Amino acid sequence: RRLNIRVNIELLSISNPVHKKDLAVRLTDDADPFFLYNLVISEEDFQSLKSQQGLLVDFSAFPQKFIDLLQQCIHEQNKDIPRFLLQLVSSAPVLDHTPVCLNVVETNPFKHLTHLSLKFLPGNDAEIKKFLASCLKCLKEDKTMLEEKLRKTEEDFTRQLGCTQQSLSEKSRELDKLKNEWTSYSAALTSKHTQELTAEKERALQAQAQYQQQHEQQKKELESLHQKSTQQLQNRLSELEIINKDLTERRYKGDSTVRELKAKLSGVEDECQRAKQEVLSLRRENTTLDAECHEKEKLVNQLQTRVAVLEQEIKDKDQLVLRTKEVLDATQEQKVILEESTEKKQSHIEKLETTIKSLSAELLKANEIIKKLQGDLKTLMSKLKLKNTVTIQQEKLLAEKEERLQKEQRELHETGQSLRLKEQEVCKLQEQLEATVQKLEESKQLLKTNENVITWLNKQLNEVQMVKKMETATGTHGGVRTAVSPHGVLDRPSFPGSGISHPISPLYAFQKFPEPVRNKNTGLQCPVPKVQFNTQLSKMDQHSDVQAVTAASHPANKENGDNLGLESKYFKKKEDSIPLRGLSQNTLSAEYLKPYLPKVQPSPAAAATPASAYFPG
Repeated sequence: RRLNIRVNIELLSISNPVHKKDLAVRLTDDADPFFLYNLVISEEDFQSLKSQQGLLVDFSAFPQKFIDLLQQCIHEQNKDIPRFLLQLVSSAPVLDHTPVCLNVVETNPFKHLTHLSLKFLPGNDAEIKKFLASCLKCLKEDKTMLEEKLRKTEEDFTRQLGCTQQSLSEKSRELDKLKNEWTSYSAALTSKHTQELTAEKERALQAQAQYQQQHEQQKKELESLHQKSTQQLQNRLSELEIINKDLTERRYKGDSTVRELKAKLSGVEDECQRAKQEVLSLRRENTTLDAECHEKEKLVNQLQTRVAVLEQEIKDKDQLVLRTKEVLDATQEQKVILEESTEKKQSHIEKLETTIKSLSAELLKANEIIKKLQGDLKTLMSKLKLKNTVTIQQEKLLAEKEERLQKEQRELHETGQSLRLKEQEVCKLQEQLEATVQKLEESKQLLKTNENVITWLNKQLNEVQMVKKMETATGTHGGVRTAVSPHGVLDRPSFPGSGISHPISPLYAFQKFPEPVRNKNTGLQCPVPKVQFNTQLSKMDQHSDVQAVTAASHPANKENGDNLGLESKYFKKKEDSIPLRGLSQNTLSAEYLKPYLPKVQPSPAAAATPASAYFPG
């Protein structure tokens, strides 16, 4: 059998009472924890081993050479015919606490060469206990490390969950605000759409009247065409009736012929059944005749061999006859001289006839010999059958032994599987640890990006507040201010009284605002809508749109700082998101707004702001 064995090689240095070095070799099996064999070689033992096995290496270089031999065995263990083998030989039939020899063998087509053979002793109960204790200690250390890592990761994840829940609550509040704004905007759109629908209904009524007139004209034309087609169809009907009469007459004639053919068919089918029965009987006779023919062919082959032999003899005789004829033709003129020669030839012919008779007798003898050989063959076949029965019995015994071996191998396999399951559990724990470490790194990166976004937004808010202070110091108070562009187009209105100098959306410019009361409500500030800015992050993400809400000196604008500290993924554009007023990418479609909106240019104050809060002209 083949086993995967772990070989541990250690150099032990002993200083009491004399400095010595010993080589300790240990054989273990990962699948069988009770498999333990030890070998300790001192320098004196190595000298005797060197002299016995003819080694050419010193004690200092022996461990490395032994490791090289083991590596060569490892490289060639998966080959069909490995060059280097490790043989573990024991005197007992089973490895049951008996000394064992470990041989390193090199195979070649001529001989198996043993490069090294070492004798190992089985481990005692105390040694096996020490070995098992060391294995348990390593496993427990690994388990404690894994448990500590799992606790740390759980704590980190609980912290992250708390942060994410807080951010979700803030986002839900923002969503509610956006939904309220969207309802007001949708109401305005519905009023516009109703006006357009009434205009389109009037157009549809006009088109319907035109279509009715066209329909009446087409109806008259179709009626005239229909009358013409009916007349043509009636003429064709008369022609088809005449043709139908002719076809009915032909049909009756065909039915009479079909009846006659059916009567004939029934007679033919009876004859066919009889013929099939005759065919079956003939096939049976044919099979018997084939068997007889096969036997006769065998006899013919034997006779053909005899005929071939006789034909060769006849050819020889024919050649002799031809020669005699030639001689007779040549000697017809000299009959007297050749009579003596003819007598001689007759005697020669008599001799040939005797030879033919002898050859026929020899052929009969040969046939008898062939029959004897056939009898010998039959006896040999009977002996072969006896041998086959014996081999079948031996194969049954071998199959029973193989089944026993398979049962033992299954038991070994089950023990190996139990150990592998434990190893797989350890591997799963390691994979979970790696996954948690990766998630920690990703969360750290997200925190860094969030901090960068927060710093950038704080800078932008500080710049906007500085611009507001400058404009409040220089601007005029108490009213709405509109500017006219050099091209004759109205600029967007600004609200200097409220401290907002940023341009507002053109939809808001057409709404009616209450005139400010200068005498009574000088201390009050007019209500100002929220202005939304669409800023693009150039450093962090060039494709993500960040929305910032700013308002000046209004008590309801405290919620405008909610976007601070959010992750960049909340600023990404989504397909299911609600379009907002004042955003460049989520604005209304140009088809609905172009006929109603004028072209508006930005004010000089808006050029200083980094964010665009107006629709592009």
